[in-house]
Amino acid sequence: MESRLRSVTEHVERVIALVSPLPVVSLDLADADGSILAEDLHALVSVPPFDSAAMDGYAVRLADLPSGGGPVTLQVTGDVAAGPSQVTGIGPGQAVRIMTGAPLPPGADAVVPVEHTSTRRFVAGAPRAEGSVTLARRPRPHVRAAGEDVRRGELLARAGTEVTAAMVGALAASGTVRVPVRRRPLVAVISTGSELVPVGGALGPGQITDSNGPMLAAAVRAAGADVVRLGPVSDDPAALRAALDAAVRDTATPDAAVRDTEMRKTEVRETEVRGAPGVGGGAGVDLIVTAGGVSAGAADVVREVLAAPSAGRDAAATDVDVATVAMSPGKPQALARWRGVPWLALPGNPVGAYASFELFGRPAIGRLRGATLSGKDHLSGLCCSASTSSTQSNTLRSVTLAAAAGWSCSPGRLLIVPVRLVPLPDESPADNSAAGRVGVAPTGSHHALSALAAADGLALVPPDVEKVRAGDLVQVLMLR
Repeated sequence: MESRLRSVTEHVERVIALVSPLPVVSLDLADADGSILAEDLHALVSVPPFDSAAMDGYAVRLADLPSGGGPVTLQVTGDVAAGPSQVTGIGPGQAVRIMTGAPLPPGADAVVPVEHTSTRRFVAGAPRAEGSVTLARRPRPHVRAAGEDVRRGELLARAGTEVTAAMVGALAASGTVRVPVRRRPLVAVISTGSELVPVGGALGPGQITDSNGPMLAAAVRAAGADVVRLGPVSDDPAALRAALDAAVRDTATPDAAVRDTEMRKTEVRETEVRGAPGVGGGAGVDLIVTAGGVSAGAADVVREVLAAPSAGRDAAATDVDVATVAMSPGKPQALARWRGVPWLALPGNPVGAYASFELFGRPAIGRLRGATLSGKDHLSGLCCSASTSSTQSNTLRSVTLAAAAGWSCSPGRLLIVPVRLVPLPDESPADNSAAGRVGVAPTGSHHALSALAAADGLALVPPDVEKVRAGDLVQVLMLR
């Protein structure tokens, strides 16, 4: 255990070192959105695969059109629609009616839009019996050449990139059927505290509703993982050990950790497991996130379990790393492995727990999903990235905005302040024209959950700043 304050950057580095990318699985392209690519992907076919019409109109030969752009009348010899159809060639003085996306007939090298002809427009369902057409002007080609969008073999997406809806479309068009991705992580969220009652439960004397459990579960899902919720767990070491064992059961061997990702994505969105001795059913998670019990109180059960002698317990907790991190809120932190599974122990203060997850939990999940990053990179960009590609689920947009009002700081610690976006007064000294004269102001106490709920972002004030003054520029991690 360290007595010195550990920097946030150093703690991020230790979190990243604690986790490793999950195994690669092959998913149907339609099921791969939100996953991170494990390999570079190249186009299997050109897009479009043939020369095609970019407009509804007439396929013609440019050689038949007057060089000065005057009108010309051509013989109409047939029709070509998009989709399977018999495409016949055209000769000198001929034209073919053609629809957008249809293959260009042999011999044609241009398309005249129908509105530039004597026909003016095509009517759906009406007979197309004109024997000739007069072209009003010399056209642009209006042809999409084969491979104009993507050529076969062209790199479409790099390893480490998150699969988006647009990427799914591009990959489908270029012939991709299945994609290699990192398996979607499964994360256990365990809230601790004898005072906690599940959401909807009746409150007795001295009890409060568990907010950390559902809040962190939502944050985990937003980071691109599935969730198993255990708890709330009482301040009883035996109860916490039972919940931890329930979370990691079925992960004794690497093969057991490789489960059916499609099933998980569609069916295992969130599982409720009560953290009490005797809880049954193993979740087989890839990461454990606990909230509470990590400070220096007499009833802080996480520290008690981490500090317990390993004898007689099969050395369940290993690589234990209890730290005091230079941040507020969120100073008490711990890292460990429980029976080999990485464990992030976050503080119980709700704002501290949430801020800690964004700084430490999100990059851990990103690493499991296949992203690579350093602690310095994470704090400078507040994102997980692989090579030069950033992953959407592990990215919270970081912007620099002016403070609309001043606030006091905690020198020596990274101060995390929930803030809302507000218009800057005209007399504000900040040069913030690029941001539309928008600034930030605190939503309330930076320890209050209501302030977090009302926040548009989290202002990150460096440890060397003693006071933020109106007009000062601050880094803001945008929450919405």
